[in-house]
Amino acid sequence: MDIQFLEKQLKAVSDANRLTLLSCLKSGETCVCDLVDVIGLSQPAVSQQLKKLEEAGIVTARKVGTWKHYRIVEEQSPAIRAIIDQLETKSPNQCTTCQS
Repeated sequence: MDIQFLEKQLKAVSDANRLTLLSCLKSGETCVCDLVDVIGLSQPAVSQQLKKLEEAGIVTARKVGTWKHYRIVEEQSPAIRAIIDQLETKSPNQCTTCQS
């Protein structure tokens, strides 16, 4: 594995907010609007955190209307998979804003 890419991934999971987001995404694809309530940050701040995880290849997104839905990428490096596996799964409440 490319050491710079692994460094980017490890930096992406070295933040408590991003780890919390990953624990929510363990239960499946989730709209960013649902993650805002869990993290307690503004929607733009949550989106910035998710972007860092996406740039590191840990999560992927698909657009549904004006909202993005995120999920964990299935193929992960062993180091990142081990970290994700250690996280307790959280189930965010489903909002009615995005009409998933």
